[in-house]
Amino acid sequence: MQKIVAELNASLQKLIDEYNSAMAEKDAALKEAERCKTRLDLAQRLVSALGSENDRWANAIVNINLEQKLVTGDVLIASAFISYTGPFNKKNRKHMIHGLFEKYFIDNKIPMTPEVNPVKILSDEAQIASWNKDGLPSDAVSIENGTILTNSERYPLIIDPQLQGNVWIKEKEKENKLICVRLGSKNINRDIELAIELGKSVMIENMDEAVDAVLMPVISRQFIQRGKYKIMKFGGKDLNLHGNFRMFLHTKLNNPHYPPEVQAETTLINFTVTEDGLGDQLLTLVVGKERPDLAKQKIELIQEQNEFKIKLKELEKDLLFKLANAKGDILDDIELIVNLENSKKISTEVAIKMEIAKKTEKNINESSEFYRPAALRGALFYFLLTDICRVHSFYKFSLESYIVVINRAIDKITEQRAPKAKEEKTEGQEEPAEGGEQQQEENPEQQEGEKE
Repeated sequence: MQKIVAELNASLQKLIDEYNSAMAEKDAALKEAERCKTRLDLAQRLVSALGSENDRWANAIVNINLEQKLVTGDVLIASAFISYTGPFNKKNRKHMIHGLFEKYFIDNKIPMTPEVNPVKILSDEAQIASWNKDGLPSDAVSIENGTILTNSERYPLIIDPQLQGNVWIKEKEKENKLICVRLGSKNINRDIELAIELGKSVMIENMDEAVDAVLMPVISRQFIQRGKYKIMKFGGKDLNLHGNFRMFLHTKLNNPHYPPEVQAETTLINFTVTEDGLGDQLLTLVVGKERPDLAKQKIELIQEQNEFKIKLKELEKDLLFKLANAKGDILDDIELIVNLENSKKISTEVAIKMEIAKKTEKNINESSEFYRPAALRGALFYFLLTDICRVHSFYKFSLESYIVVINRAIDKITEQRAPKAKEEKTEGQEEPAEGGEQQQEENPEQQEGEKE
């Protein structure tokens, strides 16, 4: 009996082992199926994400190859723009860029972007918005001046009778601890020495046509390389030239005549306000006052576009780094696949937003143009006022005070309109009320008739 029981137990144990083995194989097969399903899902997501990136990167490669062919002419025309157009007004700058430079390039078959714009080559919308925030006027000439000043290797000499450039530079260089001095002031040499060694910015204000010879080594950026240090001679001393040092020369003269050595060593930039330029500035001011919603929408639009571009660039940089340094099976890197999907989503949103932005910007510009006549009249009045000084030198007006008067006039007109609009609204509400009272007066008579 015991032998039979032992045999049965052995058979039972064998069946249990086989069952356990079969269940283990089943569990392993299910896990493998689940793993394969997950990997298949990840692979499909990866292919889908890379497919969209492939289209975007393919377009980027085409654009880069095209830009690479045109980069010679674009860089050359941007360099010519910085070097030669600074002293001139809007009309002459346009003639130089499109009438002379472009014609020369076409005649000599130098490749360049059609209807090239040097400002777009040398700066972007985020930089321009930052300059405007710091006080640079938003007209085309002022933006060109800002582009020349920030991209020039030579120190700028700005012709600025209305002090618009002066105000902008002071705000822009505030973080770099700008030092403002004047020729003939007591501590000018000591202030410049400190700025050179500590990497601060210096602005020499209200210069005449004569330039002190002591300043020429600094203006012409003369230094000697000693190891890793740059040594500049100034005031009989050897100073370590800091990499952040920057000098700005400023004059209020309308039409100064500087010696050739000063003109050759500096970048002349004409900040003098013209009637067209002032018209553009006043247009921005009037639109900001009359339609603050449009001005706010435009600023938000620029900020949103810049944020999307920065985010897209960061994702692209991270993706390329991970793809280049991927080890083992790429499907195991779930973070990479998620980032690819985020990049696809953001790039799609950017494309949609860019289309909306173009339409919105067009609508904003069209709405702003309705205020153009008022802005042009304001510019005309200012230049009429400045011409009165030919009658007597007593009649002199600053642009800053004129802008204050413009702001005050707009505010006054707005205050005068507000009560009228309120009265019209009140009258519109009173008319139905009077009709209601008449109905109430008629109702008691009707009620008495019903009772009778």
